[in-house]
Amino acid sequence: MASRAGGNGVDLWSEIIAAEEEENHHQPHESQMAVVYRRKRVDNSHKDVATKQSNSSNENRLSLAPTNRVSWNRSLSTRGRTSIAVTACVDYQPQERKPKRKTKPALPKGKIVRPPNYEKERAYFQEVDSFELLEESPSPKKSGTWAMGVQFDNVAIPHLSIVLEKWLISKKLHHSCGPSGSLSKILETPAMPMESTSLKTPKEASMQTHSGLHSFQNRFNSSFINKDVFERHTSSRKSNGEFRTMGEEGCEDIEVAVGKLSLTSRPASLDGHHWDPFLALLTVCGQSAPSALLDVFSKYCDPKSIVKVGEGTYGEAFLAGRTVCKIVPFGGDLRVNGEVQKRSEELLEEVVLSRTLNRLRGREDHVYNACTTFIETIDLMVCQGPYNDALTRAWEDWDAKHGSENDHPKEFPEKQCYVVFVQEHGGQDLESFVLLNFDEARSLLVQVTVALAVAEAAYEFEHRDLHWGNILLSRKDSAILQFTLEGSEIFVRTFGLFISIIDFTLSRINTGEDILFLDLSLDPELFDGPKGDKQSETYRKMKEVTEECWEGSFPRTNVLWLQYLVDILLLKKSYDRTSKDERDLRSLKKRLNNYGSAKEATSDLFFKDLFGTHAI
Repeated sequence: MASRAGGNGVDLWSEIIAAEEEENHHQPHESQMAVVYRRKRVDNSHKDVATKQSNSSNENRLSLAPTNRVSWNRSLSTRGRTSIAVTACVDYQPQERKPKRKTKPALPKGKIVRPPNYEKERAYFQEVDSFELLEESPSPKKSGTWAMGVQFDNVAIPHLSIVLEKWLISKKLHHSCGPSGSLSKILETPAMPMESTSLKTPKEASMQTHSGLHSFQNRFNSSFINKDVFERHTSSRKSNGEFRTMGEEGCEDIEVAVGKLSLTSRPASLDGHHWDPFLALLTVCGQSAPSALLDVFSKYCDPKSIVKVGEGTYGEAFLAGRTVCKIVPFGGDLRVNGEVQKRSEELLEEVVLSRTLNRLRGREDHVYNACTTFIETIDLMVCQGPYNDALTRAWEDWDAKHGSENDHPKEFPEKQCYVVFVQEHGGQDLESFVLLNFDEARSLLVQVTVALAVAEAAYEFEHRDLHWGNILLSRKDSAILQFTLEGSEIFVRTFGLFISIIDFTLSRINTGEDILFLDLSLDPELFDGPKGDKQSETYRKMKEVTEECWEGSFPRTNVLWLQYLVDILLLKKSYDRTSKDERDLRSLKKRLNNYGSAKEATSDLFFKDLFGTHAI
C-alpha cells in the first residue's frame, strides 16, 4: 500500500488538485465574512440592505456572527446608541414598547349606575328664559351709568313730584297757566301703551344730546336752581309770593295739578311749548330780565377805575375793585374774534359748572373733598347792550399797551347779550408771572396736581384746557395750604405761592345729576395746531385718549396737562435752578406716563417732601 501510494503519489495529488480547480472554475466565488463595528448612519435604504443580507444568510454557508448576546445589545441600546451588530452590514435597534391602552375600571358587582341629574340646571334656565327684561344692559358709550370704568346699579328713578316741580317752574318761566296739558307730555314720556313703556334712570336721560350738548331739561333740574337762587336780587325779579300766586290760579299744589291733568288731552299751547335756555339762564342767575354792563361793574368799583387785565377768544377780563369780571358774549349772529358766538345752552353749562366747583371751597361741615385752588365765582349776571364808555376806554388802553388780538367792542350790535362772571382776583397768569426758584416751581406743580385730584374724586372733573394762561399765581404770607381728598386732610407747602385755576369752557364734570361737557369734535381746528407746540400736542393727545367720546370720564387728560406744565417749566420759564432740578423735572414727566389720573400722580416721589400731616 505504501509503495503503491508512494509510486502513484504524484499522479494522485495531481488529479485531486486538477479536480478542485475544475470545480472552482464552475462554481461562483463566495465572499468572506467580516465582523463590522460602526455607528448607525441615517440611511433610508438600510431596510433594503437588511433584507438582502437576511436573504443571503439563509444560504447554506458558514456564519461567524455570535448569537445569544441579548443582554449586551440591550445595555448599549439603553444608552441611546445603536446596537452593535456582528453580522455583515446589519444594524440592531431597540424596539419601543407600545403604551398600554387605558381601560375604564370595572364596575363593582351589584352597583347600579344612575344617569346624571340636570333638573337644577334645567329649572334655572327655565326661570331665566321666562324672565322679561325691562331694559337691556347699558352700553359703555352711554356713560350716564358708567363712571371711572365702574357701572352704577343704584341709580334712583326720580319721584313724580320732582318731575312735576319741573313743569311748574317751566310754567313760571313762561308766565302762563293755561289749560292743563297731557300728563305724558309733562313727564316727557311718549304717549304709548303702558306695556311698551320702558323706565329710564336720570343719568341715562342726561346723556341724551342735542347738537353736541346735553338737553337743557336735565340740567335745569340740577340742585343749583333752588330757593337761594330765586331769593337773590329781589329787585330784579318776582318774589316767592308771586310764584305762589300762580298756584292760587290752579297750580297751588302738586296734587291738585295732577288731578287736573289728563293722559289724553294735548292742547297745542303745551305741545308746542319748548324750554327756553335764555330764560333758564336768567333764572339761574336770579334775574327776570338782563341788566346793563355798567350796573354790574358799579356794584364792585368806581367805573372810572375799571382796568382790562386779560383777554381770550371767547371773552375779556376787567379788574373791578378786588374782583375780576369776565365778559362773554353769546347768542348773537356776529362772529366774535373769528369764532361763532356761544349759545345760551353752552353758557348755562359753564355757569352750572362754576357753581359746582364753588362747592369744593369747603364751607359746609364734614366735607369729603375740598380745596380753594379753583377760582371762586362770586356772582353771575346776564347783561345786554353796548360797552359803556368806561369799559371802552379800558379796552383801548390795553390795546395801546399790549396790542389786542380781539375785535373792538364797538363792533357789537346794540342788543348784544353777555354773561358776566364776577370772580375773585387770582393774580397774574403763568405766562407773565416771574418765578423765583425751583421751590416755587415745585409748589406750582403740587398745588395743581392735588387740586385736580380733589375735583376728580368729587365730580369726575377734567379741565381739558389747562395751558399757562389759565393758571393764575399770587404771593401770600401763608406757608401751608390745606386740601381734603376723600376725607383725608392734606397740607401742602406753598413757599408763599398760591395757585388759582380758571376758565372751564372746555371742561367736563359730573354734577351728580348731569354730565356737562363740550363736544370738542365740533371744533376740529383745535387739533390742527403746529407740530412741536406743547399746547397743540396736548390737544391731540387728549383726542387719542378719549377717542373723541368727550362725554366720557378720562382723568388721564389731567395728567397730560401736568406733563404740559412740566414742559413749560423746563422750556418757557426762567428761574433759579440746577442741572439736578432739571433732571428731576424730566424724570417726573417720564413717570407721569404711568399714571391714569391726577390722584395717582399725587403719590409720585417728586411731591413726597411737599406734603405734611398737619398745619405748621
